[in-house]
Amino acid sequence: MTETMARRHHVVIIGSGFGGLFAAKKLKRAGVDVTMISKTTHHLFQPLLYQVATGILSEGEIAPATREILKNYKNTRVVLGEVTDIDLKAKTVTSQVGGLDTVTHYDSLIVAAGATTSYFGHDEYAEHAPGLKSVDDALDIRGRILSAYEYAEVETDLTTRDEWMTFAVVGAGPTGVEMAGQIAELAHRALVRDFRNIDTRKTRIVLVDAMGDVLGTFGSRLSAKAVRQLERLGIEVWLNEKVVDVDERGLVVEDSTGTRVRIPARTIVWAAGVRGSNLVQTLAAQSGTEIDRGNRLKVRPDCSLPNFPEVFVVGDMMSLNGYPGVAQVAMQGGKYVAKVIAQRVKGGTAPKPFKYFDKGSMATISRFKAVADIPVAGHLRFGGFIAWMMWLFIHVLYLVGFKNRFTTLIHWTVSFIGRGRSQRATTMAQLHGRVVERQLVAAPSYDGTVVAREREPEPTQV
Repeated sequence: MTETMARRHHVVIIGSGFGGLFAAKKLKRAGVDVTMISKTTHHLFQPLLYQVATGILSEGEIAPATREILKNYKNTRVVLGEVTDIDLKAKTVTSQVGGLDTVTHYDSLIVAAGATTSYFGHDEYAEHAPGLKSVDDALDIRGRILSAYEYAEVETDLTTRDEWMTFAVVGAGPTGVEMAGQIAELAHRALVRDFRNIDTRKTRIVLVDAMGDVLGTFGSRLSAKAVRQLERLGIEVWLNEKVVDVDERGLVVEDSTGTRVRIPARTIVWAAGVRGSNLVQTLAAQSGTEIDRGNRLKVRPDCSLPNFPEVFVVGDMMSLNGYPGVAQVAMQGGKYVAKVIAQRVKGGTAPKPFKYFDKGSMATISRFKAVADIPVAGHLRFGGFIAWMMWLFIHVLYLVGFKNRFTTLIHWTVSFIGRGRSQRATTMAQLHGRVVERQLVAAPSYDGTVVAREREPEPTQV
């Protein structure tokens, strides 16, 4: 199916994340028509995914429907589909959903497809160590964490029970630290009265990182403080330890001397790295754009591709001036390229090159404890309750919709002041579904064609 080109200047946006959404909103009164193509039906507030994974929030509170957000933007159309090809010369984007291909023509293109989990060349780790980049990931991890205690409750072999009650988090950046901290909160507060044969306070949590510090971008003082707070929560912090193997019953780490140690753990969460969308290769091959080590495109100062000024890349796919792959860069980049397009359509003067304004960064460690790095008078770095309150305020502010803000505050009150976790429901389909999906293999059918065949999921693959 091929769409007729719009009469007005047509802007196509790939991705409904921060970059894409903020660009679409900025273009509301720009005198252009906008088509947003996304492989999900929602806008994901990714910084709070770990709270879905640990039962504090529901997915709906951090992933409102994109159509609902943009329903009052009459110049904007939302199309569900995964982009399979971009033709820079023909100015078309091909997307697919349900076996139907759609070709969309554009005058300007904004590519904000985000990033995926990086396993540093070992994608086979994904089966047993899911990343945390999507709602599916969060629900998968939540099922693994909660079911691990259920299996431990009925397990009679003490060694196997210890494996179920050991959780490994790979990566000591904000996501890894927040994830480890909330698993500790689950074990020591939320679940402590719920089981009869196991004591959840004996849960072992191991935080592993190949680098030598925790929350390295926050400075050495806050990094050391974060380590102390994590250890007070009972979390083992293993630094300068590189993961060299992962399977369904644990992982192997190697230190700088080459010494290897196995950590038996049935639940592993991978928070160690990200890489730009696979569309990076498609764009680089046609435009000759360089790709950096993080699989991001080295764009021009106005966020456009070399030789293709009508194509812009923002967010986690963009490499410019060493800017980090964080939400604020995507938001500001999306608004900036929308302004560039609007100025071009009007025939106005092009804006100055994109410059990221760093508003600071924050990370929670556990309830009432967080760290903050605010670029005021150099860098104002502090931790504790005040940083935690600032974290709460900022994250509520950026959630989309009053209802989501209100219900999030209620769930935070229940979880942080009380012991409850409102989102603890899991199903066997959730527990095994993604594992089965990964185990799909190609096999010839009786008529010689290739069909999908499933391997039986192992009972330990949870």
